[in-house]
Amino acid sequence: MHIAVDDLTGPAILEFLGGHLADMRTQGPPESTHALDADALRDPAVTVWAVRDDTGELIGCGALKELAPDDAEIKSMRTAPWATGRGIAGTLLQHMIGEARGRGYRTLHLETGSTAYFAPARRLYLRHGFVACPPFADYPDDPNSVHLRLDLPG
Repeated sequence: MHIAVDDLTGPAILEFLGGHLADMRTQGPPESTHALDADALRDPAVTVWAVRDDTGELIGCGALKELAPDDAEIKSMRTAPWATGRGIAGTLLQHMIGEARGRGYRTLHLETGSTAYFAPARRLYLRHGFVACPPFADYPDDPNSVHLRLDLPG
């Protein structure tokens, strides 16, 4: 498995992210869908990583969005549906946590869904030390959202 920053210009990553956005839009009302499209992920405050297998096939992605000099948010975590259960998300999450530490962030935040569809994601984040927190940044209090935080000791 290879993890590398992606510039979001290739058709494979754009299709992959399009699938992520389409899936997220089926999971709740529009005001509760906080997934970013490719244009929003190109913001200079966002870094996107693509995960590829040994053949070069895209099997996952994730993004880190800087909220403040010491705070960031995890966005767009996705594993290809046919590649789940291989530890891809956990490996990518560890990579992004390491990157966040290296950048000097003190806190990592994320928002995910509250329904059963998102249960595997919530379990993943809790396993890696994230804890529930109030809404952050510009997220509203929403029964369809779960907000989590990981403190990164300096």
